[in-house]
Amino acid sequence: MAEARPDPGSVRIVFLGGLGEIGRNCFCLEVDGRLLVVDCGLMFPGSDMPGIDLVLPDLTYLRENAERVEGVVLTHAHEDHAGGLAFLLRDVEAPIYGSPLSLGLARNRIDEAGMLHRTELVPVADGERRHIGPFDCEFIPVTHSVPHAFAAAYHTPAGTILHTGDFKIDPTPVDGRTTDLAHIGEIARRPGGVRLLLADSTNAERPGYTESELVVGATMRSVFLRNPDRRIIVASFASHLHRVQQVASAAVEAGRKVAFLGRSMVNNATLAREMGVLDVPARSVIDVADAVGLPPGEVCVISTGSQGEPMSALSLMAAREHKQVHVGPDDVVVISAHAIPGNEENVSRVIDALYRSGADVLHGANAPVHVSGHASREELKFLLNLVRPECFIPVHGEYRHLVHHARLARDVGVDPANVVVCEDGDAVTIDGDAMKVERRAVPAGFLYVDGIVGDVGHGVLRDRRNLAEEGVVVLIVTVDSKSGELVTDPEIVTRGWVYAPEADELLGEAKAEVRDALVELTADGGVDAEVTKRHARRALGRFINERTRRRPAVIPVVIEV
Repeated sequence: MAEARPDPGSVRIVFLGGLGEIGRNCFCLEVDGRLLVVDCGLMFPGSDMPGIDLVLPDLTYLRENAERVEGVVLTHAHEDHAGGLAFLLRDVEAPIYGSPLSLGLARNRIDEAGMLHRTELVPVADGERRHIGPFDCEFIPVTHSVPHAFAAAYHTPAGTILHTGDFKIDPTPVDGRTTDLAHIGEIARRPGGVRLLLADSTNAERPGYTESELVVGATMRSVFLRNPDRRIIVASFASHLHRVQQVASAAVEAGRKVAFLGRSMVNNATLAREMGVLDVPARSVIDVADAVGLPPGEVCVISTGSQGEPMSALSLMAAREHKQVHVGPDDVVVISAHAIPGNEENVSRVIDALYRSGADVLHGANAPVHVSGHASREELKFLLNLVRPECFIPVHGEYRHLVHHARLARDVGVDPANVVVCEDGDAVTIDGDAMKVERRAVPAGFLYVDGIVGDVGHGVLRDRRNLAEEGVVVLIVTVDSKSGELVTDPEIVTRGWVYAPEADELLGEAKAEVRDALVELTADGGVDAEVTKRHARRALGRFINERTRRRPAVIPVVIEV
């Protein structure tokens, strides 16, 4: 895609994902003809995406401008910000900058995809200011549900652009690493202030303040105290190391051994312990195989599967298919996470299955076992007042979140003319005089992953939905190759339209309808197989619609003998 480059002294921001949905967070900055990509995340598929494994941003703009990409900034290691990096590296060879922990967590997926040779992982420290080509970047520590997240200030020819990343203002974080409000305030007070603020909008509808992560720690200690003789199984995001720390600390305090379960949980916990981010005494950590032989009251299992993923450890336990951990009345299962939009049905199904196994289940609806990692309304207003940006664009959230955040900005005094709600594909150019928005400037649709990247388009997805809703009917007709006349009665095989053994009369009428149509066709001299196929499909489709008001996929097969 040939794009007009901004004039010298201006900066262009292109939004590729994360504006209008939870996930696929990705945008890029353009200065002096060079591009800096900020995050590249994925989104989990919804129930309207049958067979889809992952959803990525449309990377067309970056692929077609790959030679101009200077690097990638990773704000933190959650999948909705980092999960697409391996796919990006297939098209764009560039270094990735982030905290050592974020890079360590992202490294495994990149390595598994065989893309590690196409990047250099460059660690940056809290408060560090670094030049990445023409980009002057300042990295600011923020508190989030994964440790060592960053906000970033980009000092450009058009002024300072401050991007919060995902954040909340937690005065008592588990690791003591608070959102550096003093640093943010100091940047805002510099000459010129903050020209543009891009801020996390996830909780813009939620009143008040987001609770401290320590709330979950208190709950977990209570769970262990109330259930001294039962095994405790806690499911969480593998990257939520603050949560893992609190669960593990409560378990050790209660005299229990801790077993990590699920590949990503084991890998992340191992890395975090090596880096000193996760503090669990070695004597308290055991393999899950060894945990099986211990009394239930001496064990805590920390597992993946908080989103009800079909092949995750928790889902296999719920289905009684896990090879090592079998859930029963001696278990208390804690789902310590909020269901990401699109995963609600999966999580609900897992909870039901766990109850059927006899276990008790604690989750967000019946116990304070999860707190958000995102700032709520009062925190967002505080940040806006602290920064006092000239311009404001809400990012990271569904469209309603963006709208509510934009209203907050206007309420605290940001000039309404400088508050803009953007969507994926929009581009914003700011220079010395103004901010200009180009709507749908670049491709920004969903890139579906089903086995391999990009092999599923909207047409395929539409066909899958139709098959799921209406079913499929295969019509087999055998005709004389010379005359085109039917040799035998048509055969009908159906899946998802009607149940054949219970619909003999209806299927008989359908066959008669097709037979009559083909007899009429051959009477007019039609003997071509393609013509026969079209007439057979039309006749059967019309009959099905008239009799059942359904529109299944009709697949005609003509056999010539």
